[in-house]
Amino acid sequence: MVTEASRLGRFFTLGMATVIMLSLAACGGPPKWVKKGSGVYNEDNQKAFYGVGSVSGVKNESLAWDTAENRARAEVAKNFETYTAYLMRDYAASTNAADFTKSTEEQNIERAIKTFTATTLNGVRPIERWMDDKSGTYYVLTKLDFNEMKSAMEQSKELNKEVRDFVRKNADRLFERLDKEEAKQAAK
Repeated sequence: MVTEASRLGRFFTLGMATVIMLSLAACGGPPKWVKKGSGVYNEDNQKAFYGVGSVSGVKNESLAWDTAENRARAEVAKNFETYTAYLMRDYAASTNAADFTKSTEEQNIERAIKTFTATTLNGVRPIERWMDDKSGTYYVLTKLDFNEMKSAMEQSKELNKEVRDFVRKNADRLFERLDKEEAKQAAK
């Protein structure tokens, strides 16, 4: 026999389960592209360069979106040309007293990295935006479609004929090589 109390208990349990599931769905977290990050991807047979930019701690919403977008564009540019200078200095010393009962240890490690990217890219455009309400971080995803980029380079008046011919003949092959290298790095 089903009592009124057991009906209420089942109703309450179902109601709580529904509330919990809806709460979890609402807190779904960041979009996949935020965690995946910038890179060269071939999704749905659409080769493209993607950049993810972010900024936090900026109260002016318009400025925050613009900054995240510019950072995302810079992430795309880094795929093409980046100059990096790296310097690391490492010093370690150990000194013992004459009777070897006391020793003095010291070490100093310094690292300096300077990275510079300068390139002009046409066609990089924002395709998605997301804001993390908990941290106040703004994220923007930009995309440079590979075929659009190839077409723009072919039509570019700044490039000489040899460079345009090289791009036309080798762009697909170079993209595939870059795609394989990215997959190797992701597998590590």
